[in-house]
Formats: sequence, structure tokens, C-alpha cells
Amino acid sequence: MTNTKTHDPVAAAKALAPQIRAARDEIQSQCTLPDSLAEAMAQAGLFQLYAPKAIGGPETDPITAFRAIEELSKVDGSVSWCSFVASAVGMYAAWVPVELGRELFGQPLDIRAAGSFRPTANALRVDGGYKIGGRWNYVSGVDHANWLFLNCNIVDGNGPVKNSQGVPVTRMMIVPASTGVVEKTWYTLGMRGTGSNDVVIEEEFVPNERTCLLYEPSSVAGIHYNPQSVTMTSWTLVAGTALGMARGAMDKFVELATGSGSTATPVLLRDRMPIQTTVGEAEAIISGARAYLLDSVGRLWEAACNGNSDLKPLVLQGRLAITHAIRESVRAVDMLFYAAGTNAIHESNDLELIFRDIHTAGQHISGLHSNFEYGGQALMGLTPNASGW
Repeated sequence: MTNTKTHDPVAAAKALAPQIRAARDEIQSQCTLPDSLAEAMAQAGLFQLYAPKAIGGPETDPITAFRAIEELSKVDGSVSWCSFVASAVGMYAAWVPVELGRELFGQPLDIRAAGSFRPTANALRVDGGYKIGGRWNYVSGVDHANWLFLNCNIVDGNGPVKNSQGVPVTRMMIVPASTGVVEKTWYTLGMRGTGSNDVVIEEEFVPNERTCLLYEPSSVAGIHYNPQSVTMTSWTLVAGTALGMARGAMDKFVELATGSGSTATPVLLRDRMPIQTTVGEAEAIISGARAYLLDSVGRLWEAACNGNSDLKPLVLQGRLAITHAIRESVRAVDMLFYAAGTNAIHESNDLELIFRDIHTAGQHISGLHSNFEYGGQALMGLTPNASGW
């Protein structure tokens, strides 16, 4: 695959822009990435940004990964989402013993991961591992995946297994993608190209060494895989998707405003004071949210590289910055969409697609308003009612 020593994922993402643009009609009609585009992304290393160096991955730092995702998203949100999901899910290859990881995922490394962190199916404890079966939904990028990472509820002969606090135990199961049957369920407002369909497995044995607990120490050492910050590291790429779409909307709006009037008047949009105000405010919203995100994630990464063992205050800021970036990106796109008037409702105008995509992406858990509640709880000395804080 890629040469990780010289690989520049931001440059690779920019280079793919013409191919992504050419595929956009097919992405929308087929509700998945074309095979040729998925292969090009795999060859460019954009499905394994966070994979550990120990098994041949690049272990791309989150700021660089964010910028690569952002570049993809400026062109198409679904494409960047598939890169985010594969990279965020594939980072759990670090929980597999190194030699086994190299064997499973190939040399040179070729891990195209899809999966679900929602434990919607069970795993029965048996000798040497688990038997799993059931259905998992929202498995983005499953059509081009070669490995599935599926969280399961652990059960035994007495029913659900619980920990010492009485909480049901879940465990991530790693199986070849060929194990599952894909059921087409992804018919949505936006982000259609993510192909976030259901996966059904009738029954499959998974050996112990291909399972892990989400918040236990990884087999491979690395800053990315710190249980304190792993969720934040993953979700930084969701913010990249949102901010990239917002930047794409701004670029398209400026192009529209400098070349078009409206159905009511031929006066250019750019020559109208309300439009000028909207553009200035939207630019401040996008740039401000991006600055907060880069600052908070950058400070955490620097602290982690310097060996800081208590990252919780920095994780708090990073998590808040991620949610803020996503929600503010939606707000900025809304402002530009409505300012464009009827120009924006046509499929021939990219604002229509961006509007649909960002309103779909914004429903991801990382962008929910409840994250501010959890952040507020932590800031006031309470225990947040969610994990990863």
C-alpha cells in the first residue's frame, strides 16, 4: 500500500479531489463509494490514518489527520466520513497482539475497517473465545471494508455478564468482512455515500485474541491508544468532516454570490449588505470553531507527547471543541443556504448537497447538544453521565 515514511495524507486527499468530484453523481445514486474511488483511497492510506506503526500503519497525528479529512470533506462529506470511520475503527488494531495484527491485516498493511460501537448483538462465552450472532446498524463504509469491528454484549449460561458495578460487559469482536451479510437500509436525507447499512451475522466463532475491551490498555503502545483520550482522538475527525463541509459551503457561496443574482433581481448577491454581513459572520463562526478545535487537540497532543499522565482537563476541552465545531458548522451552512435563496435548492448547486449532508452528519453522537451537559458536569466537579470524559 502506501509508504508510511513519506506519506502525506493531506496532499493525498487534495490529489483525489478531481476523482471525487467526478464520482459524486454515482455516490448519490448508489448510496456507497464507487469501487474505483474506494481503491484509490485505500492506496492513498486514507482508510488507516490511525493504524499503529508496529503493524505498518502511519499513526498519523490527529491534527494532520484532521486536515486530511477536512480536505476530503470540502469536496464530499460522505467520502471524508468513510475515511474517518475506517481510521477511527481501524485504530483498534492496536488492541491486537503485534504479530497477529501483522498476520491478519497484511504486509504491506491493508486494513479497511468498518464496524459498530453499539452492542446490538450478543457474544456467548465458549472455550477459547466467543460465538457471536445478530445485527449491527449504521456500519459506515461496510461495502469496501475488509474487516469488521463489532461491539457485543457478553453473555454466558446465566445470561448477561455484568461487572462489579452491575453494568453489562461489552467486548469488541474482530472478524473478516466476509463473515457478515450486508442488508441495504441506508436511505437518508444526506451522507448517502457512506453506505451505513446493517450487517447481519448468523453465527461466528471469534477467538479470544481477536477481541478486546474498549477501554482496557492496548497491546501496542502509542499516544493514540490512551484510554483517556482515544474517543476524543477518533471524534476529532468528525469535526474535520463538519468543518470541511462548512468551508466547502463558504467557497461555493462566494462563487455563487459573485456570479449570480436571484429570481427576484439581477443584482449580484455580493452587492447586498445583508449578504455581506452573513458572509462575514459565517466566516467568523467557521474560523473560530476551527481555531478552538485545533488549539484544544493540539495542546492535548503536545501534553501526551511530553508524557503528561493526566489528560482529563485537556480531553474535556477537546470534547467540547469537537461538539462546538460540529454544531457551529451546521449553523454556518444554514446561514449560507438561506442567504442563497432559491439558488440553493437545486441539485446543480453544491449547497443543496452540503446542506443535506451536514444535517445528517450533525446527528452523530459527537455533535449532540448533550455533550455540553457532560462537559458542564465535569467542569463543576461532577462525574459526567457518559464515557470518554
